[in-house]
Amino acid sequence: MLYLVVVFMVLTGLAHSYLGERYILVRLFKRDALPKVLGSTAFTAGTLRFAWHLTTLAWWCLAYLVLIVAQGTFTESHALRAIGISAVVSAFFPLYFTRGKHLSWVVFAVVGALLLVAASER
Repeated sequence: MLYLVVVFMVLTGLAHSYLGERYILVRLFKRDALPKVLGSTAFTAGTLRFAWHLTTLAWWCLAYLVLIVAQGTFTESHALRAIGISAVVSAFFPLYFTRGKHLSWVVFAVVGALLLVAASER
């Protein structure tokens, strides 16, 4: 049953990113009323886009955790490593979508690095 949950979680993430990009974000960004943050709508659009896709990444991380529970190999180290990798990957989203202007990438990178160090010490 847990393997089925993993499949649904991965598919939910894919659907969320694809359908959200195609039917929500693209249409939203065509509107004239998008707020200008840091002087343009580009930062606003980039922030909305990376925040949207972080949801998919979070679901995939959770799917991985469910998978290792299903396999009977779940350990504290696995959990810390999975969350750490997700945080490090999350750092690339604001770096790419806002060209580093949204400073959440710094926090994601630090949190990810600290979690990976903690996982290696377990």
